[in-house]
Amino acid sequence: MAKKSKLHDRVAELMPRILEIFNKKPSKHFNYKQLSHALGIKLAEGKTVVPVALDELVEQDLLHAVDRGKFALKLRYSYLTGVIDRTLVAHKTYLIPDDGGENIFIAERSLNCALNSDRVKIKLYPVRRKKELEGEVIEILKRAKEVFVGILEVRFDVAFLKVDKKQLPMDIIIPSNKLNGAKRGQKCIGAITFWADKYENPIGEIVDVLGNLGENNTEMHAILTEFGLPYRYPQDVENEADKISDKITQSEIDKRIDMRDAVTFTIDPKDAKDFDDALSVRKLEENVWEIGVHIADVTHYVKEGDVIDNEAVKRATSVYLVDRTVPMLPERLSNFICSLRPNEEKYAYSVIFKMNNFAEILDYKIARTIINSNRRFTYEEAQEIIETGSGDYSAEILKLNELALLLRSKRFASGAIAFERSEMRFDLDEKGKPLGTYLKEPKESNNLVEEFMLLANQAVAAHIGKPKTAGAKAKTFIYRIHDVPNMEKLTNFAEFIKRFGYKIKTQGKNTAVSSSINHLLDNVAGKKEQNMIETLAIRSMAKAVYSTKNIGHYGLAMKYYTHFTSPIRRYPDMLVHRLLTKYNDENGRGEKKITPTAEELENLCKHSSEMEQRAANAERTSIKYKQVEFMKDKIGQIFDGVISGVNTWGIYVELNDNHCEGMISIRDLDDDYYVFDDKNYCIIGRRHFRKFQLGDEICVQVSSADLINKYLNFILVK
Repeated sequence: MAKKSKLHDRVAELMPRILEIFNKKPSKHFNYKQLSHALGIKLAEGKTVVPVALDELVEQDLLHAVDRGKFALKLRYSYLTGVIDRTLVAHKTYLIPDDGGENIFIAERSLNCALNSDRVKIKLYPVRRKKELEGEVIEILKRAKEVFVGILEVRFDVAFLKVDKKQLPMDIIIPSNKLNGAKRGQKCIGAITFWADKYENPIGEIVDVLGNLGENNTEMHAILTEFGLPYRYPQDVENEADKISDKITQSEIDKRIDMRDAVTFTIDPKDAKDFDDALSVRKLEENVWEIGVHIADVTHYVKEGDVIDNEAVKRATSVYLVDRTVPMLPERLSNFICSLRPNEEKYAYSVIFKMNNFAEILDYKIARTIINSNRRFTYEEAQEIIETGSGDYSAEILKLNELALLLRSKRFASGAIAFERSEMRFDLDEKGKPLGTYLKEPKESNNLVEEFMLLANQAVAAHIGKPKTAGAKAKTFIYRIHDVPNMEKLTNFAEFIKRFGYKIKTQGKNTAVSSSINHLLDNVAGKKEQNMIETLAIRSMAKAVYSTKNIGHYGLAMKYYTHFTSPIRRYPDMLVHRLLTKYNDENGRGEKKITPTAEELENLCKHSSEMEQRAANAERTSIKYKQVEFMKDKIGQIFDGVISGVNTWGIYVELNDNHCEGMISIRDLDDDYYVFDDKNYCIIGRRHFRKFQLGDEICVQVSSADLINKYLNFILVK
């Protein structure tokens, strides 16, 4: 009897604590193991008392069983915050809750003027509909987009901005006194000033006129704005950059390692202007080499919290579109003062390796230096030296290439994955019109630079992140992390490639899995299914991001990895430089130390990862626009291609001749009713079972090229 009483008392004590856990995360399910862990009680006790407490809470109509052993809060009305997502499932909208619980369906009628990616507060309905939690937006906490790109239209003396329906479901009405000089048919940027009724159009104003439809600058600026990226520099930032002196002073040289007498050069794309890395090489003794990886010392010029730094924080990255670079830093810094231009003395932050002929690191140091680049090479020029063995500084380039090949071989032996995809490029005229297309393939000169940048990034990350003594706590630092592949995606990928006669390992040591992926990529090289299999392999991988929480970099097979080598174009690299200075306190410089807390640094990491993704999306969109522009005079022409993507609304096809990609709408496949099979990456007819699968060869005709919406449409040639 006493035993029962003791159990009863313990259950009574735990019930309010259990209910508190559910109330904090009202959209989440819990089982007794999860609750035991959250309550801080041992599993043996939890197995006895927690199920009894759960049953009692169900009896009191406070919880309900959603599955075997899983329980959820029985909702009356509950309130949650989160982010609106309209991309998870076609034509459906969900709230991604902040509490990490189950996604919540939001019907169109319940959005109440909320748009994709807005942060909102919702009222959660107490009853599940179609096995889904459902809610209604009651407050918009923060708009994801403040401005919208559209075309100004005028009808019956009423002006409105016609915006892409994916961004805004209805047009913005523009009062005549808010046109700001915009004219009918022009592409403009508009802001919503009033929108209270989801059934009525928002009211707004024109904040900038981008220009006439179809003009190259207009369209590129529109793409940048679409992704919330700037297309011009604030004048006060430019003015501040103009004040920065480019003078090299003896007092500063005295604080640095002098590397001006080492043979040093840059290797970059032929159109590059921001040279943020250089390599030096000199022989120290027989079979021992000094290899310097020299990086522009941006933080010497850009001080924490100044006007330029604040602008760099917002941008977080340079943006590379088809025809231009939108730099993170003003051009005076990125292309002149900081750029490691030939025959100019420059301040650098360097990782200097002592290395033998087997590419083994005997020693290294990280220090601020002064350098003088002897020569600027393009990748093509360096490649010619590698292939012919002759040319300027050929001995140095050949030695670096020899060492890079050894580093690369070791990296792959450790489990790194060889994702090296060719990139689409355009030949453009002086007005930005595409005249032709080509694929840019990475060669040995690209790999040479890449290997030494990877080596420097790894050395810097380990230098700070790896505790020097057992039990020591690692210092807060910024890492470039890459998680292990999603097991479900990897398994689906492995099942799919079996039909092509390929296989990969999905379990076992990371090195075994990655080696099998490398073996697969080698096997598909040059075959018609290469692009498809490479694309799916990449999709099975996690995305690399920035974080202060180090989990290593799976794709590079490195336990410690950061971004140190591109501070001209990436803000995390600037933070890494500042953290290095803080922790090393080199030469007793007594500089102002970095002030962000670990939490603030993590927020900067998240912001930088998000801006990196936006920049990548803008680049892809600019490529898509140029593809459509290139194909607009080819309506009616027939091309061979390969199915490059499949989804519920159609088939994407990449053309063999020019690598442009367009879509066959599922509506235009009128010989059957086709359904999407996501596991097998195909659509299949219900009656005749005709199948269109990723990687299939196909013949198409160009039916339309819609520059406004960036759509290239094909029809099937039967």
